[in-house]
Amino acid sequence: MVSEAWLVVGLGNPGARYAGHRHNIGYRVVDAMAERMGGSLRAHKLGRADVLEGRLEMPGLPGPRVVLGRARSYMNESGGPVVGLSKFYGIAAGRLVVIHDELDLPFDRIRVKFGGGDNGHNGLRSLRASLGTGDFYRVRCGVGRPPGRQEVADYVLSDYSAAERVELPIQIADAADAVECLVTEGLAQTQQRFNS
Repeated sequence: MVSEAWLVVGLGNPGARYAGHRHNIGYRVVDAMAERMGGSLRAHKLGRADVLEGRLEMPGLPGPRVVLGRARSYMNESGGPVVGLSKFYGIAAGRLVVIHDELDLPFDRIRVKFGGGDNGHNGLRSLRASLGTGDFYRVRCGVGRPPGRQEVADYVLSDYSAAERVELPIQIADAADAVECLVTEGLAQTQQRFNS
């Protein structure tokens, strides 16, 4: 049986060493959503992910059922744990929302889409390989391109600048809002609001 719940996954790398990196924006958005839902992520019994099950808050109504998750593996191995969660909860790829960093968007921009390639993103590549499809929703959080000749890997695995850290809470809140809009109002409404 396919569940009516949504699986919302933030991509990142586990551990304090990576917590402030650009590559971990997905983790941070999921943490913000968990806080909005009045809980925190805990180890799932499958052992390879942290989760929080609950409902989104909606005025006067019980909101949609959501499973927030993040893999405990490194970014480039996140597909296996995410597939494990989707099978455990019976959630199809068409009800999966993945939050990730995006080099092709300037810092502070959010874009939402369905499907597409991995664009060189190792987390998306792992997901597509494990799921056998790229047909899932993506909330893309802009981190911009590395300055000068800095390698992409070094850039995404580095902390935000001091100026970016001031604006980062706004981007995280916007991304959480985009996920909530997507699961409650659909893709067209969300794109109209966040992609323009």
